Amino acid sequence: MARGYQVNEIREKIIDLLSESKTGLSGTEVSEQLGINRLTITKYLNIFAAEGSITQKNIGNITLWLTEEGIEKYSFPDDYYKIQKKFSDLLNTGTQNQINSLVQNCIHSGAITTKMISEVIYPSIKSVQKQYDDGKIGNSERKYLYNIMSSCIQSLRPSTIDNDPKKNVLILSADANSSLFAEAASASYRYEKWTVSYLGDMSSSIDVIFDLDLQKFLGRIWKQKNGIMIIAVFSESEEGLNFFSESVLSLKTKIGKNLKLILCGKVGKKTRIKADLITEDIDTALQWSQTVFESKN
Repeated sequence: MARGYQVNEIREKIIDLLSESKTGLSGTEVSEQLGINRLTITKYLNIFAAEGSITQKNIGNITLWLTEEGIEKYSFPDDYYKIQKKFSDLLNTGTQNQINSLVQNCIHSGAITTKMISEVIYPSIKSVQKQYDDGKIGNSERKYLYNIMSSCIQSLRPSTIDNDPKKNVLILSADANSSLFAEAASASYRYEKWTVSYLGDMSSSIDVIFDLDLQKFLGRIWKQKNGIMIIAVFSESEEGLNFFSESVLSLKTKIGKNLKLILCGKVGKKTRIKADLITEDIDTALQWSQTVFESKN
């Protein structure tokens, strides 16, 4: 049995066992009931506590282990919709710790990072923006909720995946309201082993010399012109998409066909904005990017 599966199996057994105890169990009790060596079980208890799946309480010289409040077992892909609703509810009524625990519990239950972003985080960002647009929350609360979701996105960013130097993507937003979408996309691309350069909100850089500035920056992050470079622009307005479209397309004749442009935002059917791909869906952007890369290799 592979090591990764063993870890998930032990995690599930420990959570099931601790969920049945209201007061918690000692490491010895967990070891005896699961039939696993005490030193081994202690190692896993500490690992799962660091993840946030379980917690510990010290009473004198005794350490008791308990499940975190709200920890449940999930089954994916069936439970993405269920998680999205719970995530949104916790945004409105829960705490940062509860939300972080939910996200980590999903990952440890087998959720795919890119699906967590596209099926849970993305809809929640849109929901918060709609609440703001409808006057149900103010700017301060929206900023607070955005910061919580940004923290979740950071926790989903892979730390051990080796990037492919031939898969390059530059991600930016044309306005502040789109920066969280761009940040979420950067985490998805990193998970798929893309070498990501994330610029965030670039609205202050919109001027007549931006294309020259962009060309210089590309020379820094894509020196050898190895593989492909995709520029993904997120914007809530057609004006923002159009500006960055013109800036990037003006460079394509200088840099070559391995430079591609994705515009992520809503564009009217009668609006003429040029790009290699225009979409509102991060999954579509990821799949298209991978297809383009594979066609070049």
